[in-house]
Amino acid sequence: MVHVAVAQFAPGEDKTQNLAAAGRLVAEAAERGAGVVLLPEYAMFTAPRTDRRFVKAAEPLDGAFVSGLARLAAESGAVVVAGINEAVPGGERFRNTLVALEPGGSVAALYRKLHLYDAFGATESDVVEPGAIDAPQTFSRDGVVFGLQTCYDLRFPEVTRRIADAGAQVLLLAAEWVPGPQKEDHWDTLVRARAIENTLYVAAAGQNAPTGAGNSMVVDPMGVRVVALGEQTGVAVAPISTDRLTQVRTKNPALRLRRFTVTPA
Repeated sequence: MVHVAVAQFAPGEDKTQNLAAAGRLVAEAAERGAGVVLLPEYAMFTAPRTDRRFVKAAEPLDGAFVSGLARLAAESGAVVVAGINEAVPGGERFRNTLVALEPGGSVAALYRKLHLYDAFGATESDVVEPGAIDAPQTFSRDGVVFGLQTCYDLRFPEVTRRIADAGAQVLLLAAEWVPGPQKEDHWDTLVRARAIENTLYVAAAGQNAPTGAGNSMVVDPMGVRVVALGEQTGVAVAPISTDRLTQVRTKNPALRLRRFTVTPA
């Protein structure tokens, strides 16, 4: 059995302070037995609006911030997963990237956000380059398979279905779920729906105020919240049970009974 932690905080525009905050959360999670620690989307750098500041703050995958995350993974012995601003050659836009770092320092998996947040008055596509529709990347920890996904992609069920089809038993969903009318209800409903319809665990780590709505949680394959956070900075740790996965997938063989597959548009 492996334990997964969702680590919730509110990153700002100082990358050094953000890395320090992430370090404290990762250390706490590891002390509580977590083998995988999920930090929010834009854990590297967040400003009140997604604009040119994000482009200027972007770094390559071998830059200082990801190197810092690799150190946190090495020190804690956990796989550390966090959202970063990945630099793109040319500097006009950046990639909204989720990176998983093994304790040995290597990149275990990457996810580049597919659907950009051009909704609810925001236009993320002004400065973000969408990810390519490649085969989903996964990694394993203690015999459990993890997949990655980011924020607004939660509203597109086919994204999670492809990750489930790639063998994921746990979805690691990093977010900066912006507060707004009905937004917290959408978050809770959609996280639980993706778990139920794909019969997998969903670990969802969001930013808390002022930039995010908080409410990070781990949901089991029947849609039950195993652990949850409210609005505060902190860590929640949950066990991932492969026995529970087997029981649920036997009782509700939805993945086996479906009659449709997902193909890119």
